[in-house]
Amino acid sequence: MKRVKRSGWWIAGINDPESIAEHTLRTAILGYILASLDGNADPQKTAMICLFHDTGETRINDLHRVSKRYINVGRDEEKALTEQVERLPQDIAENILALFEDYEARISLEAILAKDADLLECIFQAREYQVQGYADVDDWITNCYAGLQTDIARKLADSCMQVEPKEWWQGLKIK
Repeated sequence: MKRVKRSGWWIAGINDPESIAEHTLRTAILGYILASLDGNADPQKTAMICLFHDTGETRINDLHRVSKRYINVGRDEEKALTEQVERLPQDIAENILALFEDYEARISLEAILAKDADLLECIFQAREYQVQGYADVDDWITNCYAGLQTDIARKLADSCMQVEPKEWWQGLKIK
């Protein structure tokens, strides 16, 4: 996961985008936070769904939305993930596949929050690229925001758009 780059950003002219691993880590953290703030969801389950949601991309690559127009990514990711876990003990493999299936079908509240975390992470990343001067990421922000299903995710996205990404560390440097 750390060697596969997120390919959609290449369309926006970003030469060295983050890896799937970087995206996945921040998505899992956001999933945990969203579920905790929601109060009705299991934060650990949400984070676990986030951790496995893009695992199949290590075999099929991260295919951006233009590619998804021509390829059934969900089916192919599931096939890749199934092959990835087939050597694990059956109960572990079944649990991982169940998390992925839940995510794809949005069966549980945790899966809905995991998808919101995925979209929210893309908004955060697009915002970081935006302030670096990449104007073509505006489309990512708009489309990801439109896909958010929960009020808590929309509130976090709104906050993200009002704050400079570098603001958190300003004034913290040792003098």
